[in-house]
Amino acid sequence: MVIKKRCSVSIACRVVALLKSSYYYQRKEDSFEKRLRKKLHVLSRKYPRYGYRRMTALLKREGWPVNKKRIQRLMREEGLKVICKGRKRRRLGLSTAERRQALYRNHVWSWDIVHDRTETGRQLKFLVIVDEYTRQSLKIHAGKHLTSEDVIHELRNIMKTQGVPEHIRSDNGSEFIAKAVSRWLAFYRVKTIYITPGSPWENPYIESFNGKFRDECLNRELFLSILDARVIVEEWRQEYNAERPHSALNYMTPDEFAKSSKPAVALPPLLRIANKANLGA
Repeated sequence: MVIKKRCSVSIACRVVALLKSSYYYQRKEDSFEKRLRKKLHVLSRKYPRYGYRRMTALLKREGWPVNKKRIQRLMREEGLKVICKGRKRRRLGLSTAERRQALYRNHVWSWDIVHDRTETGRQLKFLVIVDEYTRQSLKIHAGKHLTSEDVIHELRNIMKTQGVPEHIRSDNGSEFIAKAVSRWLAFYRVKTIYITPGSPWENPYIESFNGKFRDECLNRELFLSILDARVIVEEWRQEYNAERPHSALNYMTPDEFAKSSKPAVALPPLLRIANKANLGA
């Protein structure tokens, strides 16, 4: 009635039984919610693959008094949603051991190879190693080619600081079934677990990690060279371990969970003595 100029505000309010103060009332924007919305935009740009649950965990870690329902509503209103993408199926090898579930640190490690390319089209291979119990990313090594010597070298470096695992799970990739690698693992009494063909659910931890690695790093970054890829990937790995809340760990980071878990298996003295020996020979 007022917009069409049929009558004054006083008459219009009297007709619809509305107080003039209500008519002139303007909602004052909540400064806290305004700051919260801005923070959500900042986090969404940095972590575009995070949903409202993980966003809530991040905000709580920074001291924001929020709950997941509020964050879900605000992200929906701001159009901050995660677009799910399908995954390609990977060829799997033959199984040579029974399936085991990790019960403590260094009980079961998983490793796999993830493929990508540089801006110039050169092939990139990433050796990914994860502790299944703590969900820590122990290593992501980038290279044009990955030989059995590369695998042994990276394992030796990890074992110096993390200890020796009891089992290591993988598919039947050529890098993992090489005789040199098998002899080296047998030397330290590390048992191998190869998953059944066509059964990726038997290796869920590394598959889950690979999905996050591709969504949050590989699909977002353009690598100029192998050296560039190593720097960017290592930075993401450190962030994953130290800053990224993990839903399976009650939204603790893998590093936090590792500190509160059982101690790692002690490093054998022989490994410290022979750290530069060619054990695959």
